Amino acid sequence: MDRLDELRLFLAILDTGSLAAAGRRLGHSPPAVTRALGGLEGRLGVRLLDRSTRRSHPTEAGRRLAVQARQLIADYEAAMAMAAGEATAPRGRLRVAAPLVFGRLHVAPLVSAFLDTQPLVSAELTLADRNADLLEEEIDVAVRIGPLEEASLVARRVGWVRRVLAASPGYLARHGTPDGPAALAGHAVIHFGAPGAPVPEWRFATAAGAMQTVRVTPRFAVNQAEAAVEAAIDGRGIVRALSYQAAAGFADGRLVRLLRGWEPPPQPVSLVVPSARLLPPRVRAFLDFAAPRLAALAVVQEG
Repeated sequence: MDRLDELRLFLAILDTGSLAAAGRRLGHSPPAVTRALGGLEGRLGVRLLDRSTRRSHPTEAGRRLAVQARQLIADYEAAMAMAAGEATAPRGRLRVAAPLVFGRLHVAPLVSAFLDTQPLVSAELTLADRNADLLEEEIDVAVRIGPLEEASLVARRVGWVRRVLAASPGYLARHGTPDGPAALAGHAVIHFGAPGAPVPEWRFATAAGAMQTVRVTPRFAVNQAEAAVEAAIDGRGIVRALSYQAAAGFADGRLVRLLRGWEPPPQPVSLVVPSARLLPPRVRAFLDFAAPRLAALAVVQEG
């Protein structure tokens, strides 16, 4: 058994939960599986699995090896496909991740349209307001809003969005329009954030370009952006959201944009991949399809 097959076997053990099931999947006898795993652990000098009579669980070292092994095998298979002349025929499953609201409004239709052009590709789209671990969760492409924290990711910028303040015309008629960040202390504030999080601080840009921080006390807090924006549309107070989250309300007059001269600098919108090395044809095709279409959206032209 060569080294790449060892890694495939190790991943099969993790995926199936047992040595016996992995052996059946790959056509190896139980003794051969045990020998191969023992040889791999012996060569590395670490235990990769905690084994019980019912199921095998990876150790910390095993989890780290699994992440790298999946990437290595994906790169190998992509290289073989290219060498065989299949680079012009995207195929396989494309896994995409995106923020909840932006993904529902803009990425889901984009993935659907991409599938219309690629009959040999299928897709999985994960929508969540968190940054997925691309390697751990086997994500091919993610839409990220804001600065990238992981230096290893490769990004293609497609636009910008801003954090904006908004309220309904009815709310402003009853309570007045704030003329600066300090005036927010006299208004009902709607906050979008994680449950149990500390009292938020909202940052604003001064005319000289410096940052001003205002501590607010929310009248209503919710952990879902669309619910926060809907509360503002219903006249419950002033909400802070990303510009694309409130775009529909601005467009039809249900929301008014506030304190535009105090908005902080825009945040980038990017398509990111775990590595630029040997991108599978389906991933390269999706990047080329998605980037110009996202860049053309009015909601990412906030720079």
